[in-house]
Amino acid sequence: MPRTVDEILQHADQLAARFEDYEPNPADELDPGAVALLRAAIQERSDAERHVLDAIRAAREVGMSWSAIGLFVGTSGEAARQRYGSKVA
Repeated sequence: MPRTVDEILQHADQLAARFEDYEPNPADELDPGAVALLRAAIQERSDAERHVLDAIRAAREVGMSWSAIGLFVGTSGEAARQRYGSKVA
């Protein structure tokens, strides 16, 4: 890491040269449409998981058993409790 003013200026010149000489590799470029679709899908999954947690929290507040919740989420009651128990408490 540069320490003196001269070293800092030299380092800055080297970085500027690297920036000016940069040629992007088309193979490294990401398709904006694919990125947007992926980002939207991840957001939808996150929203859905939040809705599931809210529903499980409401079910537990009215006394629904973990066994019954497990039936709805497609697991055993114990697996549902292990997965969601600490998140809805």
